[in-house]
Amino acid sequence: QVQLVESGGGLVQAGGSLRLSCADSGRTLTSYAMGWFRQHPGKEREFVAAINWSGGSTNYANSVRGRFTISRDNRKNTVDLQMNSLKPEDTGLYYCTASQRRTMVVSYEPDLWGQGTQVTVSS
Repeated sequence: QVQLVESGGGLVQAGGSLRLSCADSGRTLTSYAMGWFRQHPGKEREFVAAINWSGGSTNYANSVRGRFTISRDNRKNTVDLQMNSLKPEDTGLYYCTASQRRTMVVSYEPDLWGQGTQVTVSS
């Protein structure tokens, strides 16, 4: 059973950086494409970034492209989201996700969700 656990959230000023990490306490993550979603208060969850099983292909939401970088280390069984030049509108609960469609980063659809980690960007 895959159990996704996020870490690295917190409070940061606009223009700052945070690095989120996702680890699994169950099966190896190489069986999955991985992604990050976020949810602003009162809004629906939205796609942020995805990476295929090998790390060779990535996809980003237009709102974060050029500022965020998703990566994975299959030896450590972790997936990270480096977030730079953060803006107040990046505030939200960030979820690590996994998809059994391990090659799909476009039209990424998660099968599994973590509990989320809060990111707050102050102006």
